[in-house]
Amino acid sequence: MISKEQPCYRTVFGVDVESSTKRNNSAKARMRDAMYDLVTEAFVRNDIAADDHDPFLDSGDGLVALLRPIDRVPKTLLLHSVVPTLGRLIDDHNTHRPGDRLRLRAVLHAGEVHYDSRAAFGETLDIAFRLLNSPVAKRALRRMTVPLVLAVSDDIYQSIIRHNYDGIDPLGFTAFMTKRNSTTWDSGWLHVPGQVNHPLLDGDFAGQPSVTT
Repeated sequence: MISKEQPCYRTVFGVDVESSTKRNNSAKARMRDAMYDLVTEAFVRNDIAADDHDPFLDSGDGLVALLRPIDRVPKTLLLHSVVPTLGRLIDDHNTHRPGDRLRLRAVLHAGEVHYDSRAAFGETLDIAFRLLNSPVAKRALRRMTVPLVLAVSDDIYQSIIRHNYDGIDPLGFTAFMTKRNSTTWDSGWLHVPGQVNHPLLDGDFAGQPSVTT
């Protein structure tokens, strides 16, 4: 086991199903099976194997993959290929199983993660979950007809997205902020795969701190 005193760098990719509490237990079981299958298939189609990440962390209506820092799974691959693939897979699932439609929020972040005998923990995961579950991200997905909205941390935006690597257009990301506590805010960016300059956040930020980009 990795010592909890020694942090390990991980890329954090997580998803959460919209409106899962409206489903009965039988529907939740099918939802969870589909969620795991879709994320796993999106990884497999991009040659990401089980030994490239820790076992998925389960949150009931979501999951988190902690990808190990190896050159085979750069963050650019997640952004320009895995996320769009997942969106297409969800669309296909919804077409063929309309009674079990899924819509997902996803998050991408990276940083140091701690482990104990129970699970992974630490500030990196706290930030990822705040972005994934932020009211802004939830509101953005509710306004859309698409099956997937991605939130990325400001660290990911500044280190990867703004450099305009192939297949990653910075214009497709919109800045937002989510509250950490009474005095602190976390910066994030929202993205709809396949769309640029979508008006995701109109009217969301009255009275909130501005984001410097």
